[in-house]
Amino acid sequence: MNDWKQRLGMVYSTNPDFEYTVEQEAQVETLAPERQDLRVWIDRKHRGGKTVTLVKGFVGREEDLAELGRMLKSRCGVGGSAKDGEIIIQGDHRERVVELLLGAGYKCKKVGN
Repeated sequence: MNDWKQRLGMVYSTNPDFEYTVEQEAQVETLAPERQDLRVWIDRKHRGGKTVTLVKGFVGREEDLAELGRMLKSRCGVGGSAKDGEIIIQGDHRERVVELLLGAGYKCKKVGN
């Protein structure tokens, strides 16, 4: 790992006993599925007219979000992505996504159109 990148902009000390420490970002603890409050809706804006299903409101680690997104994409048989706290599923799959999330124990609601 290139830890020198984390020290960019740092002023160095002449103290020989000085140790540089990097503050670690606190990992957000992933809430249990029954404590999650997910919202599912359809979106067409800024996507070239293509329709996507959005799942927002996930609280937890990016790895867990990616795993949930992978499960939804494979069960719907489509592509998509999971990043920045939201899951994007290609196409209008609101009914199926809500059904899958409820089956997995998540608390979710279909909103919008």
